[in-house]
Amino acid sequence: MPIAPDNEMTLRFLAAPTDATTIGGDVRGGRLLSWIDKAAYACAAGWSGGYSVTAYFGNITFTRGIEPGDIVEVKATLIHTGTSSMHIHCSVSSASPHTGLFTLASECLVIFVAMGDDRRPRPVRQWTPGTDAERDAHEYATGRIPVRHRIEDAMAGVTYSDAGTAPRSQTRFLAAPTDVNWGGNAHGGRVMEWMDESAYLNAARWCGQRCVTAYVGGIRFYAPIHIGDVVELDARLIHTGKQTMHVSVHVRAGSPEAGDMRDSAHSLMIVAAVDTNGDATAVRRWVPVSAEDIALDAHARELMAIRAALPPRPQIAAPVN
Repeated sequence: MPIAPDNEMTLRFLAAPTDATTIGGDVRGGRLLSWIDKAAYACAAGWSGGYSVTAYFGNITFTRGIEPGDIVEVKATLIHTGTSSMHIHCSVSSASPHTGLFTLASECLVIFVAMGDDRRPRPVRQWTPGTDAERDAHEYATGRIPVRHRIEDAMAGVTYSDAGTAPRSQTRFLAAPTDVNWGGNAHGGRVMEWMDESAYLNAARWCGQRCVTAYVGGIRFYAPIHIGDVVELDARLIHTGKQTMHVSVHVRAGSPEAGDMRDSAHSLMIVAAVDTNGDATAVRRWVPVSAEDIALDAHARELMAIRAALPPRPQIAAPVN
């Protein structure tokens, strides 16, 4: 068997019944995000030679469902390095164990940052593309940087307060020891599962039917969540399309003893309503009422326009059958 390049990591396993949204349903989007985070971490840790943390997840698309019992392949490929950052393209494919024919289910770009013993960013060795495909992937990663900055500026420039009248769903719980990563905090994949579940709760309450995650944009991590922290998720509907609901999810965490809560993560998730056959179906329109509602609805439209300027995603690699 040929040795894989040191800028790649591939995980293969069977999807379990416990990975599904409901009994008899497909694997939930949050679980795919958790798998991606693990593969990307393994790639980043191997390249940097040490501990790394999730800094950003972006442009996450879900093209089809994965069923429990499928063989899942998660591939992480380093396509660009900054001073301390590693930009990693990730894809999730699956196949029936009876056929072994893999098809793409999801892909995205993940950014990890290498951390030193002092928990501060440290330099990583630089990666240089050597083939036309690698150069295309590298240009894709660098071309996303200014667009990502525009998205960051747009997300930082809006206000979420009690002045909004949009439907909200709030949940609270303690970060458990089973959520821990290799650095002693809740790992990024678990946090993304929480955000996916929170967005689903908000969207399902609005449309009153089954929903699936269709797209996740700009997940950012601001501060670690410690095991034992109180975790608070606040999901808010900010825009509806014909068949979709745009849900903004904020994560805050803090010590239960001190009561101080800090911003930990933020994302925008697009959830689609589906019928019993899994086909997209119409949702009732949400009408902004307050000035904050109107601003957030405009913000969702602005993000859609910015994402339209993203460079086309290159063909990184196909799954091996």
